[in-house]
Amino acid sequence: PPSIDAGILTVMASFSSWNGVKHTGNKTLLTDVLKDRLGFTGFVVGDWNAHGQVDGCSNVSCPQALNAGLDMYMAPDSWQGLFDNTLKQVEGGEIPMARLDDAVRRILRVKVKAGLFDRVAPPVQGRFERVGAPDHRALAREAVAKSLVLLKNDGVLPIKAGAKVLVAGDADDIGKAAGGWTLSWQGTGNTNADFPNAQSIWSGLKEAVEAAGGKATLSKDGSFTDRPDVAVVVFGETPYAEFQGDLQHLEYQPGDKTDLALLKTLKAQGVPVVAVFLSGRPLWANPEINASDAFVAAWLPGSEGGGIADVLVAGKDGKPRRDFTGKLSFSWPRRADQGPLNQGDAGYDPQFAYGYGLSYARPGKVAQLSEVSGVSGASANVDKYFVAGRAPAPWLLSTAGGVTLTAIDAAAQEDARLAAWTGPGALLVNGPPADLTRQTTGDLSIALTYRVDAKVAGPVGFSVSCGEGCAGGVDVTKIFAEAPVGEWRKTQIKLSCLKAAGADMSRISSPVVLSAQAGFKLAFREIRLEPTDAHVACPGS
Repeated sequence: PPSIDAGILTVMASFSSWNGVKHTGNKTLLTDVLKDRLGFTGFVVGDWNAHGQVDGCSNVSCPQALNAGLDMYMAPDSWQGLFDNTLKQVEGGEIPMARLDDAVRRILRVKVKAGLFDRVAPPVQGRFERVGAPDHRALAREAVAKSLVLLKNDGVLPIKAGAKVLVAGDADDIGKAAGGWTLSWQGTGNTNADFPNAQSIWSGLKEAVEAAGGKATLSKDGSFTDRPDVAVVVFGETPYAEFQGDLQHLEYQPGDKTDLALLKTLKAQGVPVVAVFLSGRPLWANPEINASDAFVAAWLPGSEGGGIADVLVAGKDGKPRRDFTGKLSFSWPRRADQGPLNQGDAGYDPQFAYGYGLSYARPGKVAQLSEVSGVSGASANVDKYFVAGRAPAPWLLSTAGGVTLTAIDAAAQEDARLAAWTGPGALLVNGPPADLTRQTTGDLSIALTYRVDAKVAGPVGFSVSCGEGCAGGVDVTKIFAEAPVGEWRKTQIKLSCLKAAGADMSRISSPVVLSAQAGFKLAFREIRLEPTDAHVACPGS
């Protein structure tokens, strides 16, 4: 009510449901409550094809939403069919003309109030010189420091004055620290240069360590020549937004525990390890906690990485410059199948309870944690087809026809494969049928990190398959023909291109079918789904 009284002009109906009824088609909420009882005079807009989720609707036909009180459909890729059907539904009386007039009137009212019909440019409001102002950044840095939650500390924190500190993992990646909906939809495809005046976690640690008389070295893979006194490993979730963040369960890196391997490698060399975990939520990370001497839940600190160093690194006097004050605002799971996990629920049994958080003033001992996740990692791998040297369950890597596979080294031992075509044949990834409809609508691509070892001999095709008569493929000959021999590269094949070629994306059992002729040699080290880069088009278009 205060927002409506303040004069807001638009409201978005979410994908959510109330008592089983989708908001986009809920007349009680949109019309009876929002417009009539609360007096909202602006317009209600839908979310991305959300009308298609209303009972009895599709993306191209949903009179129920307009009749319920929706004024503007969000139909990015379905608008033509939706327009035609809505027009017929109005002409046939299924949608009353009065309801259509009301929707149009509300939209025009908002445009008039916004000055869109004035023949002058609207005034520029706001003090843009205050964006990124020093006092704003200082407040953000303070928020980072206060949000950190110390889950474990076996005496390694704070990092002592004069220490030699190895900083590993994703410490110099501001985009990863910022998460989704940052510059780009999924928060991916950005570099540190896209964040002017921001400070990465690495930069903040380096600054603090050197100020205390120590030395900091950045090594993403954790390798070193000069033995460090302590290693800070920054790792966590790849940025995500909306459904790309959906999880089948709470296990971190199921079936693909590359970050755990890095922690264990450092521990095996006798180096004390401080884990700084980046995530948008608590995740089951017991193996990673066990492999660390200290474990900090850093959430998504964003652009002020120095706030982490403020708490982790001691001053020249050896005393903490700032203590941990953060407490868990969500319960931390004991098993990966514990979701939801809320204080007060029957059988409430978290690993770390709501409100937990250690500090230098209030230390605590964390015993060895159970590494039984309670789930199978296979269900979480709908978007990972080949990572860390293998196809994670439930996927299987195979060949058909004249293709041989050999394990090779790329960034690590046997983390890649070399496919050699001795005759016509295909490289395949097979598994149980997976529904990739949302990923297709969300403009995701199958990304292949590859190296051409022998030039293309004949055509190369990429397709997905869902069984007899429903495959869809594209010609990717040009991609591999233009790639330099011996150079690692990455390409993306949009799921929407494969759908347009005839694939039924609701039941994909072979998400990778790469076919070629004799003489072609291709090394690959990663195949997975990811957000499509802005410049990617369908092959041949």
